[in-house]
Parts: sequence; C-alpha cells; structure tokens
Amino acid sequence: MSRYSAAEIEPKWQEAWHDAGTFTARRDDSRPKYYVLEMFPYPSGNLHIGHVRNYTMGDVVARYKLATGHAVLHPMGWDAFGLPAENAAMERGIHPGDWTYSNIANMKTQFARLGLSLDWTREFATCDPEYYGQQQSMFLDFLAKGLAYRKNAVVNWDPVDMTVLANEQVEDGKGWRSGAPVERRELTQWFFRISDYSEELLEALDRLDHWPDKVKLMQKNWIGKSRGLQFSFSLVDGPAGHNRVEVYTTRPDTMLGASFVGISPDHPLAKRLEQDNADLAAFNAECRRTGTAEEDMEKAEKRGFDTGLTVRHPFDTAWELPVYVANFILMDYGTGAVFGCPAHDQRDLEFARKYDLPVISTFAPASDDGTALPEDGGDAFVPAKDVPVVYVRGFAGETEQTGNEAITTAIAFCESNAVGHGVTKFRLRDWGLSRQRYWGCPIPVVHCDACGVVPEKKENLPVELPKDVTFDRPGNPLNWHPTWRDVPCPACGKPAQRETDTMDTFVDSSWYFARFTAPHAATPTDADDAAYWMNVDQYIGGVEHAILHLLYSRFFARAMQACGHLPEKAIEPFDALFTQGMVTHAIYQTKRPDGRPHYHFPKEVELRDGGAFLIEGGREVEVIPSAKMSKSKNNVVDPVDIIAQYGADTARWFVLSDSPPERDVEWTSSGAEAASKHLARVWRIITDVADAPEEGPKGADEGLLREMHKTVHDVTMSIDSFGFNAAVARLYAFTSVLQKTAAGRAARQTAARTLAQLMSPMTPHLAEELWTHLGGSGLIANAPWPVADPAMLIDDQVTLPIQINGKRRDEITVPRDLPKDEVEKLVLARDVVMRALPDGAAPKKLIVVPGRIVNVVI
Repeated sequence: MSRYSAAEIEPKWQEAWHDAGTFTARRDDSRPKYYVLEMFPYPSGNLHIGHVRNYTMGDVVARYKLATGHAVLHPMGWDAFGLPAENAAMERGIHPGDWTYSNIANMKTQFARLGLSLDWTREFATCDPEYYGQQQSMFLDFLAKGLAYRKNAVVNWDPVDMTVLANEQVEDGKGWRSGAPVERRELTQWFFRISDYSEELLEALDRLDHWPDKVKLMQKNWIGKSRGLQFSFSLVDGPAGHNRVEVYTTRPDTMLGASFVGISPDHPLAKRLEQDNADLAAFNAECRRTGTAEEDMEKAEKRGFDTGLTVRHPFDTAWELPVYVANFILMDYGTGAVFGCPAHDQRDLEFARKYDLPVISTFAPASDDGTALPEDGGDAFVPAKDVPVVYVRGFAGETEQTGNEAITTAIAFCESNAVGHGVTKFRLRDWGLSRQRYWGCPIPVVHCDACGVVPEKKENLPVELPKDVTFDRPGNPLNWHPTWRDVPCPACGKPAQRETDTMDTFVDSSWYFARFTAPHAATPTDADDAAYWMNVDQYIGGVEHAILHLLYSRFFARAMQACGHLPEKAIEPFDALFTQGMVTHAIYQTKRPDGRPHYHFPKEVELRDGGAFLIEGGREVEVIPSAKMSKSKNNVVDPVDIIAQYGADTARWFVLSDSPPERDVEWTSSGAEAASKHLARVWRIITDVADAPEEGPKGADEGLLREMHKTVHDVTMSIDSFGFNAAVARLYAFTSVLQKTAAGRAARQTAARTLAQLMSPMTPHLAEELWTHLGGSGLIANAPWPVADPAMLIDDQVTLPIQINGKRRDEITVPRDLPKDEVEKLVLARDVVMRALPDGAAPKKLIVVPGRIVNVVI
C-alpha cells in the first residue's frame, strides 16, 4: 500500500461522513442519549490551536459515545454579537454583520478540516434573527414573571465607546477596547433578578458531583454568602433628613475597634453634603471617574474626604467617630457605608495611617510570635475565622475564641441590646444586561409617554436590528437611526420609541445549550426535544468562563424552567463539566535598537545547538518557554498551517497526548513531528499485517489477544475519565506490541482492527482508512466499540523479576499458581543464577514472594 498521506485521506473521509449524515443527531428512544457540548466560539475569523484542543476533546467523547450505542448530540454554533464586530466595522468601513458572517464562513471551513463529528444541521449564530427573536420572547416571559426589571444603577461607563462595560471589561481602570479611563455613571438599566436565586445557586453546587472543585469554589466565592450585623450609627448634627448612618458588617466582633465610618461617594448623605461643599463635589466627581470593579478599587490608592461630621458609637455615646467619604466603598453592596477597624483590615489600616486615625486591636494572636501588632507599626492582623485568638475588646469579655464564635457572640449581644440585627447577605448582585451599542440583541420594549414601559407583542418578534446604520460618530447608532426607534405604542397606538439598549452578550450564551435541542422550533425550545436531550451530559470549556458564563447559564435554566421552556430536571443544565488547560508556545524575541522587544513568529526560528536562531541572518533569539499564545507576541500557531503540513489527525493526536487535559500543553514543532511519525508508523504496521505468516509460535496468538483486551479495557477507562493522554500512552504501547508480535495473521488482523477502532476517536481519518484496508464493514465511526473480555484480563502466567544480592539480574515467567518449591527449582536452574553460585554451592537464602519477586542471597 502507498505511504500514509493525510492530504489525500482526510478530505475523502470528511466527505464520506457528510454524505452519510453520520453525525446528524436523531432522537431514538431505543438508545440512551448523550449530549456533549463545547463552549461555542466567538467568530474572530481564525481558529487557534487552543480551539483544536478544546473541540478535539469533545470530539473524542462524542465519537466514543456514538460507538458505545448512544444517540449523540454534538452541535456547533457561534457567539456572534459583541463590541469587537462594531470596532471592526468602524476600522474597516463594513457592517458588523458582514464582518461576522464572513468570519463564520472562514472558521467553519477550518472546523471542517479537523474532522469533527459535529451536527451542522443545528448550527446557528446568536446574531441570527431566528435566534435572538426567541431570546426576546423569553425576555418578555421573564418580564412577566418579575425576573426582568428596570432601575437606576451606578455602572462602568466608557466615555470613548460610549457604552456600559461589565467589570470584566475594565482592565486597570480602563475600557478593554478603547483604553479610556472608565467613569462611574448612574443610568437607568435593565436587570435580571439573579439575586433571588442566590441561596439556591449556592446550595446546588454541592450536588454538582462531576464539576471541578476549583470551579465550584470560584462560584461559591462569587455568590459570597455572609452572615453579619446590620445596625445604625446616630449622626451628630447631620443635615435635615439625615440623622443615622446604617452599616452592614461581616465582622461585628471588631465593633469595639472602630475608628471611622466611611460612606460611598454615591451614598445619599454624600450626595446631600456635596450640594453645599464644592470640594466634596469635586472629590465625589473624581471618584465617579473610576470603575466599579472591586479588584481595580482594591489596587487603587485609598483616598477619603473628611465630611466634618461624626457619629456616636452605639455602645458608648461619648465615643464619636469621624465620617469620611471614601473612594473604595461601593453603593450597591451592603448599605454603601462601613465602619473601619484598621487593626483587622489592611485596607482600613492604610486609610487610617494616611489620615492619622486611631488603630485599636480587638483581638491578638493566641501566642506571641514576636510579630509587631498593627498599633505598633505591623500589618493588620487578619487570621482565618476558624483560628482561635485572644479577644481583648470583645463582647464576651477577655477570652479566647475563634472569629466565627466571636461573630456569633457579637450578633447575639447586639440583638439583645437592640443594636441592629443579624442578617445574611450575598455578594451576588442582580445581572445588569443593558449595553449601549448596536451589535446586540434589541431589548423588546417600547417607551410610551402615556403608558410607560410597554412590552412588545410577541407576534411582532423578532425586533430586528436595522441594517442601514453608520458608525461615523461615537455611541449607539440606534439612538439616531432615522426610522427604527420611532414606533407606535403596542398598547395605545400613540407615537413611542423603542428601547435602544441591547442585551449583554452573556445573555446570548446563557441558553444556547437549550436551543440546540430544537434549533428550528417556533418557540425557544420544544418540550419533547428538551425532555429527551437535556441535560448536557458533558460540557467542555476554558476555566476563564468558570464564574459568570456558568453562573448565568445556571440562572437561565431556572428562569426558563419557571417560564415553561425547560423540564425541571434541567434546573442544573450541565451534569458534568471539564475545564481544559491552554496550549502554550515559546516566545522568541530579540531587542530593537531602542531596547524594546521584537517578537518573531515560530516559523522564522530554527532550534539547533541547544539554542534558537533566526533562519534569516542566524541571529540568536531569547526564548521565553511555555507562554500563553498571544497575537501581540507572535507566538501563535495556525492550525491551518499544521493541517497543511502534517494533517488534522497529527494535530489532534498531539494535543491529546502531551499532558493531562486539565493542564497546559506546550506546542512544539518536535512534538508535532513525533506525532506525525507515529501515525505513519501505525500505518506501516497495520498495512503490513497482510504479509504476516499465517501461523505463529505456540502461545503468541493468545499473548497478543490478551494484550489487546487489556488495551481495550485501559483505553475505555481512560476515555471515560477524561484521561486522554493516558489512553494515547496505552495505544503507543500496544502499537509496539503489535509491531513486535510473532502472532499469526488472523490474530494480527483482529488486533489491528481493534487498534484502529481504539484510535478512531483521536485520529478518525487514519482509522477509517485502515478499517477499510482491514476489511471492516461500513464506517468505523458507526462500528460498535470493542469490549474487553474479563477472562482475558486475568493472566494465567506471571513474570517474576529475579534479584541477586539486591540487584535485578533476570526474570522468569511461570504459571501464576505454581508452588513455591517448584519456582525455586526453576530459578536455581537459570544460567545467570548458576553462574553466580560458586562451584554449584547453595544460595544463603532463596526467597519467593508469590506473584511479585524472587530474591537470591549469595
């Protein structure tokens, strides 16, 4: 047979699968179903090698489940709305839709070359009116259920892009696209009432047995359940209508160490005071020019403005605390006011030292280790809440307690003295979904002077985006479109205006898993299809989406179930979750004359003599290993180039083989070459099976088939547990066994067909070609998965290493149940043992450990 040629083989089998509709999902009540889904991609225009890894993992699972008799749903779509398309429209003078659909077409072609077992009949993009029209329909259902509402809120505002940004889109206080400093601005926004589900979303995490612990912990921390105390300080000589400052604290055990009260620049008291104080008004305005991201606020310099007001401590009316407006306090968490205890909070300590405020410890370490206390110049003392400490100013007197015990004591003491009450709060805030941009799902409501906010009628959906828009000025083009905004009120028929905000793109990606079950239904889902296909049995994607995407999807599943769009079993939509590592690559750089780095593409560099050198000119380059792939660093690997050079199966084999799938894998040209050579080796070994002798030595056939069944068992177990690298390693080993075997032709053919089947989820094109060569029936993609014979997994014989004076010198294969005295006779008859014993003398000791080892002591 000819040499292995991926360029010839792969297109042929991709066409065969397409023509046969091999991967078209069909409901089949006679078979168990399996729904495998990868997080769908943003259509940037080009796949990267990280995509290859992510989608190859899902493909292995999908093909394996198809072979094990399941009805498999493995769909693909496009997360297509968002700001990058608008930026591209402005930069290139094209419509965002044209840019998006052109990119989709290009990426779909690249996907096809990977040979993925995707059901393309279910494909959709979130920018398709058919998709977002159903999303608008669900929004109206949420609105009717009280799950969607409108309110004023302080948001991150990008003054250049003129849009609201999520906290995740603010980087170092600047817009992620424009680079402009982000401002805080109060706007009327649409929200989903996700906070109503805080307790349920938190408790359900404990039932997600097949989710990574790290992801569940990240979600738990984001939801942020806390038990604390809500109480008020009485304000001394405050302005009219402001006689108390209400605070919420998770550490009421530190109340007796308070040294100031801080309020948000957006607190009602701060807004009232700024009316009469120009300096405070300027300070508040400056604070509002920073974003609302907590991480950025934590990094920022802690600044405050002394209002000149004081409050009385609830347990000592003679003890007055100054009131500051502080730039690190947000209005929408707690009450927008806190008391500062510098001794036990590093942020408060920095603030206190800056403004020369007292530092008062309420507790100290249980044992003195010589560390300076906060009041003596040390850092804030903030032990874990379960660590015992000595309270010197506590509500139970001077005693040793853990923080948790002291918090419970403090809440009880305060409640018994009518100072506030214990409260459970959550960090999770309602989901603000309004975005002031064009390329998103229009919010289907109309603003009428007579009727107020009026939902659009469902028969008028989808509310489509107008195509004739321009981006020649900043902001949302929908605001100045000549006709789109002006419509009759759906309720009274009078002139009204559409909502021009569009939905956050997280909305689009929070329910696509459900739409894939019936992508062409005239309603968001079809009850029968959802009942059959849900839940997603295996969800795969990057850990960077571990919080918001997954949390929002979990909320959406609950909201959809409440509105009748999903069965109750889909309250938690993803039964199992796997978060894969990144594909990394070395960075190659030289220095420019001005000292700035110049980054070189991998194809510009050759590795030799233990170093890296430019192909042109031979200059040595600096190597930064295992770096995240980045276009700005030129260390990206184009899968199209890899497929052109080696074939898709080589790329697939490499990304599965190099490391456990949850860890990062570094792409190297040497690794790709090694993978390619191995597949060529498999080709040669299997295509040479026909030339093997018809019969082999006694026992050779059984030995090969026994090893085959062990391999089937091990590969099956590895795929089931996402141990793809372990499965590949086992296949490497079995390939060597098949190459070296002396078994006869029939046994070799059986083993070769099984090897092809076991490799088919990883290298499907090569497997199909070999299957045909070996006389397999139909497509290997449809062939039943091989099943290991349990009897063949038990060895009748065992190989025992022979140690002489503690060093391994030989081995012997004997029946597993051979008596020890018979083993001893065989060992003493071995040449290596006889040569070690002078003049035929008996050994000092001969120890047989059954089934394990033989020790000969001379």
